[in-house]
Amino acid sequence: MSNEPLMVVVGRIGKAHGIKGELSVEPRTDEPDRRFQLGVCLEATRPNGTGTRTLTVSSLRWHQQRLLIGFEEIPDRTAAEEARGLLLSTQIDPTDSPDDPEEYYDHQLIGLAAHTTDGREIGEVTDVIHTSGQDLLAIRTGSATSGATENMDREVLVPFVTALVPAVDLAAGRLEIADRPGLLTPLEED
Repeated sequence: MSNEPLMVVVGRIGKAHGIKGELSVEPRTDEPDRRFQLGVCLEATRPNGTGTRTLTVSSLRWHQQRLLIGFEEIPDRTAAEEARGLLLSTQIDPTDSPDDPEEYYDHQLIGLAAHTTDGREIGEVTDVIHTSGQDLLAIRTGSATSGATENMDREVLVPFVTALVPAVDLAAGRLEIADRPGLLTPLEED
């Protein structure tokens, strides 16, 4: 892994709040107090990668379990409404890890070899998908080394919860999945 800084998504801008440019932000980090400090500069882009600009945190507070943030570059409600949907990213050191040992950055998971808990190779993690309910691991099944040609180039989504992904070993470059009926192999139709 390169020692070049990595860009990681830490939030998504939601609805405008009030008339002074404050915005609700959906954190995509388990460390919002660390990532959204006063004066922090974040890169803001549309989900399609266009419209990149820098936003500087000028205020932040929690209101009814929502994170509300003001940015120096967004002075009013009109500008706030135009910013809706922007993804907020920040640079991190690739050797940096989250404070909690059971949390991972997306870049740490992407590329890991996926195996079942009984040792059968499944494929490789290709993406981490963040949803409002839980994170999902996108796994390309049937890697060339597994010999599972019937599953070649098939993608499965696995909820990233301890019950289904009981072990992540970054040093070994692998994770384990507790297979369940219909999770990795489609159920046969009756």
